[in-house]
Amino acid sequence: MNFLVSRLLSVPSLLALVLVFAFPALEASIFLGFIFPGETAVVLGGVLAAEGRFPVWLVGGIAAAGAIIGDSVGYWVGARYGPRVMKKIPRRLLKPESLDKAIDLLRRRGGLGVFVGRFTTVLRVLIPGAAGIAEMRYRRFLVFNALGGICWAGLYTGLGYVAGANYASVLKDASLTSEIVLALVVVLFFGVGLYRHFGPSLRKPNPAAED
Repeated sequence: MNFLVSRLLSVPSLLALVLVFAFPALEASIFLGFIFPGETAVVLGGVLAAEGRFPVWLVGGIAAAGAIIGDSVGYWVGARYGPRVMKKIPRRLLKPESLDKAIDLLRRRGGLGVFVGRFTTVLRVLIPGAAGIAEMRYRRFLVFNALGGICWAGLYTGLGYVAGANYASVLKDASLTSEIVLALVVVLFFGVGLYRHFGPSLRKPNPAAED
């Protein structure tokens, strides 16, 4: 990973912009995010902008476009081919229950699940295809996907731009943030499930108390 990061910082400017677009685009469309998170390329694009190689707004715009387009491809792959494609992903990268949880999250939370999923690596790779499998309307998916992609690209481009040469600490913090968001989503998922299971019984009147 360190070797790849150093190579990204040394490529010609035009190729760097292509990679800032390509890595987010390939995350969900071919599941590259399991191996190389797209946010890494976006942060490094912000670093290059801080060096004056191109405007920071250009990096953010290209990263957002890559994220939105790549997720749309992932959505249509999920809608067209469904779980068959997901099953081809090695189990060490994707556990079947992770996909089931992503689909259930979308069916329960809809567009909010698409937006939140953009900020954690595992869900960012799975949510677009899961949205297609769950038969979420594409127009609704696109709205929340675009909103999430723009916010995500702006956040990590800005972090790279501000960090400059200290990008390594930003990449580490980005990974930690992704894990925290995923943990919160899991806690919310189980919390809602427990409430729906036990909530009705807790709201029932106690006959003994009435007597």
